[in-house]
Amino acid sequence: MWARDIAFGTIGAMSRPISRRRRLVRWARRISTYVQLSLDAGAWAVAVPAATWARFDFRFDAISVRWLRFTAFAVVVQIVAGHLVGLYRGRWRYATFEEAGAAARAVVLTTAGLYVVNRWFLVPRYVPESVPVAAGFGALVTVGAYRYLYRVLTERDRRPDAGRAEAHRAVVFGAGEGATQLLSAFLRDRHSPIVPVALLDDDPARRRLSIRGVKVAGTRHDIAAVAERFAADTLVIAIPSAGGPLIAELTDLGREAGLVVKVLPSIAEMVRSAGVGEIRDVTEADLLGRHQVRTDIESAAAYLRGKRVLITGAGGSIGSELCLQVHEFGPARLMMLDRDESALHAVQLKIEGRALLDSPDVLLADLRDSDTVRRLFEEHRPQVVFHAAALKHLPLLERHPGEAVQSNVWGTLNVLEAAESVEVERFVNISTDKAADPISVLGYSKRVAERLTARFAESVRTGTYLSVRFGNVLGSRGSVLRTFHSQIASGGPVTVTHPDVSRYFMTVQEAVQLVIQAGAIGSSGEVLILDMGEPVRIADVAKRLIAEAGTHVEIVYTGLRPGEKLEEDLRGEGEPDLRPAHPLISHAPVPPLDPEEVLKMGPWAGDAEQVVQELRRLCE
Repeated sequence: MWARDIAFGTIGAMSRPISRRRRLVRWARRISTYVQLSLDAGAWAVAVPAATWARFDFRFDAISVRWLRFTAFAVVVQIVAGHLVGLYRGRWRYATFEEAGAAARAVVLTTAGLYVVNRWFLVPRYVPESVPVAAGFGALVTVGAYRYLYRVLTERDRRPDAGRAEAHRAVVFGAGEGATQLLSAFLRDRHSPIVPVALLDDDPARRRLSIRGVKVAGTRHDIAAVAERFAADTLVIAIPSAGGPLIAELTDLGREAGLVVKVLPSIAEMVRSAGVGEIRDVTEADLLGRHQVRTDIESAAAYLRGKRVLITGAGGSIGSELCLQVHEFGPARLMMLDRDESALHAVQLKIEGRALLDSPDVLLADLRDSDTVRRLFEEHRPQVVFHAAALKHLPLLERHPGEAVQSNVWGTLNVLEAAESVEVERFVNISTDKAADPISVLGYSKRVAERLTARFAESVRTGTYLSVRFGNVLGSRGSVLRTFHSQIASGGPVTVTHPDVSRYFMTVQEAVQLVIQAGAIGSSGEVLILDMGEPVRIADVAKRLIAEAGTHVEIVYTGLRPGEKLEEDLRGEGEPDLRPAHPLISHAPVPPLDPEEVLKMGPWAGDAEQVVQELRRLCE
């Protein structure tokens, strides 16, 4: 019942002084369904005589008993119509848009019923034909008016007090849909920790806009002045689709004004979390512009559900997130392979909530051991394989290129041969943007792995074999962000190779979504590449993290390392930018490489330079 709902709603403490408005609100919350019904009936009890009287030029001598009978009939019809549309059955919270819509439908039904009965069934007519229509408009205005009045009084009663000591007065940037939802969430909770006091927006069309009583007071350039004017201590960025440059600029302006900066989550985050009211601190992903690209990952469910899935490198940053996301699609088996037992322990704990390491789906093996890899594939016979295992640290591989050959090249070849032997249905090789026009050992070895995957795509009788390429992953082990955080925590200095060095970044969740999506939309022999937006200057990242920490740490430039590019490329020279399946995913063909050419390599036969020359030759 609507009265029961509102009677147990939040209300001010009884010890506070109760104004006339609060007494009215409390009284309204205690009225029963019968009182609501009576108010609707009363609207007709007033509307019908008033419309009839107006029709007869307000003459008292025109009043008749038939008016009263017709008015009583209108009240009965309203009650019946209200029950028919569910108005008095507690289907909606009182004074919501849905409930108001039901009230309008009841009034329209009542008006139509009165008109039909009066026009065709009452002889002579009790009232002129115009009266039911005019009375209907009057009743509609009345039932809507008192519901609106109740809603206004209730929302005012719930509105938080901006003067509370524990409340943060917030300036909200953005006056769109995100801000509307945000203000609705905060201004309906008397105990809200954040109270919006002003809006900012750069759109001139919104200069005079007011949302729930909060007015637009300026643009981004007025942050400091508006904050001082309204005694605000917080800036909330209420644009879920805001890119990194905008968030970075607003963060800088807010901090210069002495404000704590918060951000409204993206739509994807709001779906996963509690909702629009869950604002949070600005993260590195926000500053770098890495709002997740929502690929149609649900289409991946068809090829993962009920299948035997094997993930190599399952304990790594990408591999462990792959395990988590693939697990959600309900595979028949999820086999996790890694040579690091501690990493396997950690990923099993994440997925199953326990880590006894006694499951046959936890596989401890080194991909360099071709016999072991083939035996595991023949024993478990996976249908889908995600190959995430690799050595990835660029400077270390520059010093030990033979290790890159054994893991990234020969290890990949071992997995490809084993997959072919058991007729794997889908094979997804995880690559890197450093494979595009490579100049480093890491890039060479991953480009060779892409070409080997394309070769097996040609030779296998059944199945789809492809690669997926992306840039740096935020927060992964060994990533630049983790290094910067550690250096800042220890007092510095923060080391950056070059003032202009830039990189593409993406979240690990987004990277894994791309990998899973690739298995669904990619064609055999292709490499799929995500459009990652604009590259980010690493020096800017360092400066923002230092500002976030609120400390002074020196930045030292150490110079580009061997094999390191000033700017990374997502596509190599001559690779087309074709996007047949998704507007943010490019498809490019990969020239195949004969495995015999790879097997001719002998990483221990010569020095490091010879190994690098061989890798470079295989990429040509």
